[in-house]
Amino acid sequence: MNEHEFEASPGLPAPLPAGERVLWQGSPGWWPFACSAFHARGLIIYFAVLVVAQSVGVLQDGGSLPVLAGTAVWMLTLASLALGIALGAGALYARTTIYTVTDRRVVLRFGVAVPLAVNLPFSAIVAADVRRRLDGSADIALTLDGSQRVGVIHMWPCVQTWRVNAPRPLLRGVPARVADVLAGALTASAGGTQAAPAARSVGSALPTTAVPA
Repeated sequence: MNEHEFEASPGLPAPLPAGERVLWQGSPGWWPFACSAFHARGLIIYFAVLVVAQSVGVLQDGGSLPVLAGTAVWMLTLASLALGIALGAGALYARTTIYTVTDRRVVLRFGVAVPLAVNLPFSAIVAADVRRRLDGSADIALTLDGSQRVGVIHMWPCVQTWRVNAPRPLLRGVPARVADVLAGALTASAGGTQAAPAARSVGSALPTTAVPA
């Protein structure tokens, strides 16, 4: 069975209304998605530090090379298991996630076992914060006006982590240029003026400092 079998088209739960245009549609990159949602980069750093610390501890205690090798193998095996889970989950979720930006709304289609689609009309988006990475990807968090209510569990992993009281839908691991596409669409939807709250919020978020990939 194809994962898009019951969709009007990949990523969209129903055909677009007459006059609505898709401005951008795509899936997140598996590596940026794994780093953003499953903290793959943090795991690599954590286990690298742990292996070095354990090795130094063994040597300081007078351990032999076989003991050092055994400790390193055990730690690397644990690290490989944890990273394998994080990277595998990241790749799987990235493959089954599709983001769509039209000239009227943002659609998030996600989920492995039970695919879900969430429609966010521009009228409900009051701000968008962009976190750019050096690898050319970005996370775009959308602040809603309250007319659209989302839940962290319901939206994960396409939701900003740890914002339980005011969850913000999140486009994880998308090309950084999507932020410009969204900013332009929000501006046009608001009548072509940067004074519109949603367009101004997205525009002000665009120059954010890049973070390591």
